[in-house]
Amino acid sequence: MAIKSLYISDLDGTLLNSSKEISGYARKTINRLIENGVYFSVATARTAVSSTKMLAGLHINIPIILMNGAAIYDIAAGKYIKTETIPPEIADAILQVIRKHQITGFMYAISDNKLHAYYELLNTPALRDYYDERVTQYAKPFEQVDCFSSKITDNEIVYFTLMDTQERLANMVGDIKKLQGIDMVLSHDVYVENLWFLEIYGPNASKYNAVNYIRDYCGFNRIIGFGDNINDLPLLNACDEFYAVANALHVIKEKATGVIGDNNSDAVAKYIAEKEA
Repeated sequence: MAIKSLYISDLDGTLLNSSKEISGYARKTINRLIENGVYFSVATARTAVSSTKMLAGLHINIPIILMNGAAIYDIAAGKYIKTETIPPEIADAILQVIRKHQITGFMYAISDNKLHAYYELLNTPALRDYYDERVTQYAKPFEQVDCFSSKITDNEIVYFTLMDTQERLANMVGDIKKLQGIDMVLSHDVYVENLWFLEIYGPNASKYNAVNYIRDYCGFNRIIGFGDNINDLPLLNACDEFYAVANALHVIKEKATGVIGDNNSDAVAKYIAEKEA
């Protein structure tokens, strides 16, 4: 049986350089590989809005994994092919924990093939920077609401993104873990020191499940992944081979098939080009 392989890369800290860009070399190299029959995709915590802007000019031929597996998106068709939602009662329970710990962030919903991003307050520099970057660079539409609860019943909630110090978010994790029907990941921001993200999503939403869905959906029998951060562990576990970039966390390097160059040296593109030469 012929081997049908997919290369799939995380974005931030892996395919993207420290300027949050795909270099001209990487873009040209990956496009050449795709034109020659290589299959390539990405798996990211980002949404469709920012991901498609970052990937503009890349001729990606396979659906991409978004929001750590909460959604799978077909760039060419401009539509979601799979989403994992959080039931309204569970979303409401998450909000109760958020209010208890007085930490806010962003709530995402998908309905009618459209992403809706909500926020209550932008009361920290981190929240403001997150919002400003996505509005100015990616034209992501946000809607301010008095209370997240007002949007739960009318939408399919898929994701919460909270940001604060590691200590404050870690204190919240214990309460979130008591809830049934959710999963989450606490990870360090790769760009800002002392900033951490807590991302909460449905129990079936993971890079692991999303990779296996694409494996079956597209008929791949070999998947090679690339990543750097703690939220790439599910990706690592789903892949037949997985390579950590040199700037990856130690735990990722330890479990990876191997370690390649860092994200500022076009390591992912160079590795694939070498393997497909």
